[in-house]
Amino acid sequence: MAAAVPSGGVHLLHPRPWLRHLQRAARPLSGIAASSRVDHAEELNSTAETPEPPMRRSEEKDTAAYYPKRGQILELVCESLAYKGKGLCKVAGTGFVVMCDRVLPGEKFIGRVTRKKDNYAEVKKLETISPHWDMVEAPCEYASHCGGCKTQNLFYEAQVRAKEQQVLELVVHVGKFSNKDLEVDDVMKPIVPCDIQFHYRNKMEFSFGTKRWVPAEMLLQEVEEPNKYALGLHAPGFFDKVLNVDKCLLQSDPANKVLAAIQDIWRNPEFGLSPYDVHSHRGFLKHFMLRTGRNVETGQPELMVNFVTSSYQPELLKPLVDKISPFPDVVSIMNNVNTSVGNTSMGEQEYTLFGKPTITESLRGLNFQISANSFFQTNTHQAEILYKLIEDCSFLKGDGSEIVLDLFCGTGTIGLTLAKKAKHVFGFEIVDQAIKDARRNADLNGISNATFVQGDLNKIGENFGEYFPKPDLVITDPNRPGMHMKLIKFLLNLKADRIVYVSCNPATCARDLDYLCHGVPEKSIEGCYRLKSIQPVDMFPHTPHIECVCLLELNGF
Repeated sequence: MAAAVPSGGVHLLHPRPWLRHLQRAARPLSGIAASSRVDHAEELNSTAETPEPPMRRSEEKDTAAYYPKRGQILELVCESLAYKGKGLCKVAGTGFVVMCDRVLPGEKFIGRVTRKKDNYAEVKKLETISPHWDMVEAPCEYASHCGGCKTQNLFYEAQVRAKEQQVLELVVHVGKFSNKDLEVDDVMKPIVPCDIQFHYRNKMEFSFGTKRWVPAEMLLQEVEEPNKYALGLHAPGFFDKVLNVDKCLLQSDPANKVLAAIQDIWRNPEFGLSPYDVHSHRGFLKHFMLRTGRNVETGQPELMVNFVTSSYQPELLKPLVDKISPFPDVVSIMNNVNTSVGNTSMGEQEYTLFGKPTITESLRGLNFQISANSFFQTNTHQAEILYKLIEDCSFLKGDGSEIVLDLFCGTGTIGLTLAKKAKHVFGFEIVDQAIKDARRNADLNGISNATFVQGDLNKIGENFGEYFPKPDLVITDPNRPGMHMKLIKFLLNLKADRIVYVSCNPATCARDLDYLCHGVPEKSIEGCYRLKSIQPVDMFPHTPHIECVCLLELNGF
């Protein structure tokens, strides 16, 4: 018998009155190849390839007759937000789609065409004629320029409505599921908003830079300084320019105090500290990472500070360590040494400069130790809700009779929260440090029915399935590119009763749902699942990012 779809247990927005209007439109095993470590962390500036904006057939003829030229000036009105937070607009009288960053629904503006695609163009906003209808004043001084909080000046309820609409559009146009089926079968669930819209991130990564980026409209306000070094976030579209940030409203107050303290002293010439130059590959300081956890016994914040440098020279970092180590919440100061020319924050060697090498956090009744390089859900508060949704969708009997396969398991947080109901959990993840953390977290919580293996799920061999019993449930939580076709084919051959697909990228999620349910006819691959539910979750208010929890059931189950 098919399982019922869970409906309660979380705070939902009011029903979607606008939905009908949208209808218009240990070691690597031999069967799994090891690979180099990659950073799966969800960062503010992260991007992923997404399908082009969908157009309805009725518009194709008009669109084909019109194509703007690069540099052309257009007067436009933003109709809605597309994935990644770009405004979707249409050229009046043509139906031609243009995309523009930093415009919001209802906003009328002047834009210049900067790039042409196959069936749409990108424009840059030059001037606002009239503002959007849900405009609010952004509390952060960097909101208009930083690449992270693109929608901070949009009323929060409008943000989550737009995100839900984006998921629906992608599931219909990319996933090829009909509006009728989604509505009649109640597949598309209302988005779960986040009760905490600021100070929710438990991890922030800032970059040191030799070139401080200043928005054009602020150039006249800049006071001439002999030292133009910056510590902050990369300017949108630039890998070598950094927007200096003294305070971020998304991270905790203790983290902001430490950031302010470092900003106050690191440029002092007497310390001899230099930011890393991405062109000359010279310099010492690369990144500055702050992670906030919680002491599971006292409930007090625990702060980890991680300096990423190009070489190991602890004497150079000593003034910074001496400055912030007296802060009561700072319990760990780490130094990751990354000698490569790349821009990653993960080092080849790691050193503890002060305190302990990990911080702790509690999630779904379990305690977790978090190291500088391990992946952990960035919004702990909302992760509690997300994991409850995953557990509800899993429909585990709770009698300890079922096998769970946890793909892209990270530090094992999802699998470990399900282990109490399962016979055994088998987790796979490419990041070696994450697997070590997962095993340590299992031991920390006295969980003996979980096995974690390091390996690359994009390079699985034909004998991958020989290393675990056939699972009753598959949990898959891939990073932004989604699942490789090899893994899709494996799952279709495996035919587990249920798959819970957890996604941080609705575009690639919709694509994978299409493959799993409808197959890939051009490759003679048949789908064998039906989509039971899609639950969008807002994990990152004021940003374009959306999380989804999707339940699939095997046909005939």
